[in-house]
Amino acid sequence: MSPRRPLRLALALALVAPGLTACFEEPSPHEAIRDFLVGWQSGDFEMAARRADTDPAGVVKALGDVGLHLDAASIRFALGTISRDGDTAAANFSAEVNLGENNPLWTYNSVLPLRLIDGQWKVHWSPEVVHPDLHEGQRLAVKIDPEGRQPIIDRNGDTLQEDDTQFVAQVVPANLTDPAKICEELSKITGFAQDRLLSRILSAPPTDAVQLATFGPNKYRELAAKLKAIPGLTIAEVHPPVAPKSPAQIVGRVNAVTPESEQQLGGPQRAGDTVGRDGLQKAYQDQLTGSTETRVVILDTKTWEQVKELKSWPGRKNTPVRTTLDTALQHAADLAVAGTQPAALVAVQASTGEIRAISTKGFHQQEDALEGKFPPGTAFSVVTTDALLKAGLDTQEKVPCTADRTVGGARFQQVGVTAAAPTFEADFAHGCVTALASLARMVKSDDLLLSAKQFGIGASWTLPLPGRSGHVPAPATDATRAKVIAGTTVQVSPLAMALVAAAVQSGTWRPPVLVTSPALPDSNTEIVTPATAPEPINLDPGRVATLRTLMRAGVTSGSAKAASVAGSEVYGVASHVGFVEKKQRRQLSWFVGWQGDIAIAVMVETPVPGAAPAVAGSFFSALAP
Repeated sequence: MSPRRPLRLALALALVAPGLTACFEEPSPHEAIRDFLVGWQSGDFEMAARRADTDPAGVVKALGDVGLHLDAASIRFALGTISRDGDTAAANFSAEVNLGENNPLWTYNSVLPLRLIDGQWKVHWSPEVVHPDLHEGQRLAVKIDPEGRQPIIDRNGDTLQEDDTQFVAQVVPANLTDPAKICEELSKITGFAQDRLLSRILSAPPTDAVQLATFGPNKYRELAAKLKAIPGLTIAEVHPPVAPKSPAQIVGRVNAVTPESEQQLGGPQRAGDTVGRDGLQKAYQDQLTGSTETRVVILDTKTWEQVKELKSWPGRKNTPVRTTLDTALQHAADLAVAGTQPAALVAVQASTGEIRAISTKGFHQQEDALEGKFPPGTAFSVVTTDALLKAGLDTQEKVPCTADRTVGGARFQQVGVTAAAPTFEADFAHGCVTALASLARMVKSDDLLLSAKQFGIGASWTLPLPGRSGHVPAPATDATRAKVIAGTTVQVSPLAMALVAAAVQSGTWRPPVLVTSPALPDSNTEIVTPATAPEPINLDPGRVATLRTLMRAGVTSGSAKAASVAGSEVYGVASHVGFVEKKQRRQLSWFVGWQGDIAIAVMVETPVPGAAPAVAGSFFSALAP
């Protein structure tokens, strides 16, 4: 089987030089020029060789080697001027070589010399026909010098990866007696295309180690015996820093390129390279792996030393991806959620909206913490109270917290109440759902929706990973307004609620930020982001001040007391909500609040109402000076 790629047939030489047949009286060199260049371009090397003045077999091999040694996807020619001096002629032409793998086109100018021999024009063959700088005892080669995969780093520049173990199958072409046989065996084992493996070997400088395939530990153990049985193939154990640190699902995993992913990527990646499997590693695949320097060189076939460099391309520069994550806060979050119950904690810097930590146990860090659709229960009263305050609510007003209440036909129940008639402030602090729902008649539906919008619910985010800011159904009746106030029909992610807390702390809602450089990946077909991030929204200062007072009471005397930290002011609100998903009853404990400039949302799946505040307290304790 020939390893040469099929060259695209583009027989346009006659169009390049119209009227060529009329340039000379017969005999003229134009037919020899045409046959030689068209044969070379189309891969019909025998046709080209018949127009040469030397052994046709040598010309066939030489022209075939050009494509092999350059690993060319195609070679095209454009004919220039033709000159004649008696029994000699010269045709100027330009060559355009597609080096493949998304590399630039290599173009150069050359001259085709001809001689009239026994009444027939022949191309005067020498290596200079291929390229004017190529001489006897030399060959072309392509050197590929990729840089290592760049890291994903936290806000302080510390890497979010650690060393992994991989096994690289490689060869040194000069040491091989039968490269085609090696590629045939390796192709059977790995599934990589045999012709692509062979073209990589044949185009490389013979003394360079050529990486053909990379395996993780599990795959290598599976294939080790078969790989070691291939003569000339060696295995190098390498330790690239690609294993994700926490938050691992956000950072993402890295795999060796497989035959399937090699075809899908279609970029500079080749067998032996790495590809992001998920998370930021996948979203920023192009930026992390973009740099591959390509050089076309001439080698001495005796010493294999480089004689000359003909052309080089630096490739697109690959860069680290700098996130807003804080390793110290991430560690504190990981410890806080390390209990036995499924939990998610998202921490943001209130003054900037930058995500500092995302930690989960039993939940997915991206699909649940960033993109989840969960009812927040009365923790959503932070948002709806803004609308109630706008409607004239007095937080010292007596609003009974009863065990049972029906609003517009919707029934609400509160566990663990007394017959006392507390103020709204106390109702808010304890998350009394019956008291909050009873206020549905005093607020307009449009005002509820407006407050939700001002707190970023439903906003479009420009995150490099899929995320969801939440949804509030349009309430048309007392019952539906009561359900929104109670947070039972609202859908939010923990990140959305962390941003709600951040908005109260700072007085301004800000969109979330996860990556600061580059801000968004060059290409990501899985997500659609707006061209620009939504603008920050300044909240009403008076209502914000009242919300801060209410959220402080939630920690000092309400159901969020477990989040308190000695010697430090913590603000927050807690809730416990049940809902049915896929015919199964689930219960969530929430905490939404802040300490200093760090705002968080905690969600724990548990029947224990105070679980989320306890997780928040553990996290805040780790931040205390």
